Amino acid sequence: MNTVVNRILQILMPPLVLFGLMLLAWQKCIDHYRIKPYLLPSPRAVCNALWTDAAMLQRAVVYTGSAALCGFVASLVLGTIIAFAFSQSRMLRSAGYPYFIFLQTVPIVAIAPLIVRWCGNGFQSVVLVAGILSLFPILTNATQGLLAIDPDLFDLFRLNNASRWQILFKLRFPSAVPSLCAGARTSSGLAVVGSIVGEFFVGQSTKHYGLGYLIEATNSNAQLDRLFAAVLTSTLFGISIFALINLVSITILSRWYDGPVEQRQ
Repeated sequence: MNTVVNRILQILMPPLVLFGLMLLAWQKCIDHYRIKPYLLPSPRAVCNALWTDAAMLQRAVVYTGSAALCGFVASLVLGTIIAFAFSQSRMLRSAGYPYFIFLQTVPIVAIAPLIVRWCGNGFQSVVLVAGILSLFPILTNATQGLLAIDPDLFDLFRLNNASRWQILFKLRFPSAVPSLCAGARTSSGLAVVGSIVGEFFVGQSTKHYGLGYLIEATNSNAQLDRLFAAVLTSTLFGISIFALINLVSITILSRWYDGPVEQRQ
């Protein structure tokens, strides 16, 4: 138990100490240069905004988190299925891969009007944006993992007359689990970013609101203390989601494989 606590403290203490020093420097700059609140709020004002808007921020986190989770799960399922198909056909991989690169590189603001026209403003559109942004890492990592198998093991399966499905599910998929977990960790952060950014363009007229809406509304009203509070909440939420997915990945890999997990990541 003490070992676990010490390990947690070793991980958390350095960034927390640095964060405290940054807050102290921030407050000193405010006091020394007499910076106006409409240019940069003080840490004390941001803390007050966090306390005052706690209930509203909590509802926004639930809304944004729900959209991010739905988009992440959709991208995980869809990306894995497409990766399975790509691993079975080089022609299909060559034909379809450029279109997924297009989805990854095109600015979301460019396709936001189409999303609004097809799905309307609201939760479903935010989920779609989160899914689009988080799909590519899962697809690429899963495809790479499914293709990067040991040639000797592949020859062994072929020598024993294994079918295509047996090779896929008993050889390719187990070998691809570390790559799939790596893609999931990246996509979890992108899903949160996608849900927040999606609310800027396709979530304005919803009855409920998320962190993206709060960031846009407080910025428009020049409420910088509340803006900083919303941004800080978004950051902490994104870090929490990434840490959760990372913990799940480590748990899966530790049970899936023998030996240190670090060697499989």
